[in-house]
Amino acid sequence: MTHDPSTSRPPLFSQIDVSHDAYQRSAGPTRADGCDQTHLLRELLAAQDRQNELLEELIGQLHSSQRQKANELGQWKQANPHLARRCRRAAEALSKVQTEFLEGITHEINTNFDVLVEGEFMLNEFIDRYGPRLAHLNGLLQVLSQLSSTPNPANTPNAP
Repeated sequence: MTHDPSTSRPPLFSQIDVSHDAYQRSAGPTRADGCDQTHLLRELLAAQDRQNELLEELIGQLHSSQRQKANELGQWKQANPHLARRCRRAAEALSKVQTEFLEGITHEINTNFDVLVEGEFMLNEFIDRYGPRLAHLNGLLQVLSQLSSTPNPANTPNAP
């Protein structure tokens, strides 16, 4: 099979030297090259516009989902005001427990830093001992805070 140069396609990608010296050395792009580049730039712009439209749709869907959850939570709080107040008090109390728990963890880390760094067994023991408890405590606090009677202005449906 022989290769006929007259039937070869132009390269898909080309290098463009945008330095000041390169522009002075050449007379600039030919008319055909300029049109091809303009066409490619227009296609890129159209693709970017489409991508922006899709992102706006995605943001709109996420926002409507958050608004719906906030409305449902607000309705629950209105239907259960006494329980919402109790959740608030429980969240405040559990927050104090969390602070004490974190004090103990940080003290143990600072006291046993060398052992935790050098020994994988000790690090695993530390994580097994404190990790699940801390994760569950944080989860409980989050649920109680969301169900509490104090509204968060950032999560209200009428927030800007």
